Amino acid sequence: MSRKNSLQMDQLTDSAYYILLALLTPRHGYAIMKYIEELTDDEIKIGPATLYTLIKKMQESSLILLDEDGEERRKTYSITEKGRTLIADEIERRLRMSRHGNLALLNAEGDTDEVQ
Repeated sequence: MSRKNSLQMDQLTDSAYYILLALLTPRHGYAIMKYIEELTDDEIKIGPATLYTLIKKMQESSLILLDEDGEERRKTYSITEKGRTLIADEIERRLRMSRHGNLALLNAEGDTDEVQ
């Protein structure tokens, strides 16, 4: 599934997921990358090419906005209501996926207790 198709299907790639999380607070590009690294203890690093490609696609999908009121030279982005709804839905989807994974592991090990 391409990134553009995943956005059209209201599902996020891992990179898009973390970018939207970072934009719950308005940030410019470098701050987005640093926030993601700090949030994930350096497990996830997004380079500028990936970041700005996804930002463009998320702007086209009305998930984020470029804040043009700022007096800074840097471009600052923020999440839209549509983006907030999508990130909340995505968090729930990923929690369900985690529960499914834990249940499958337990079933494979012969433990049939339900996973919380």
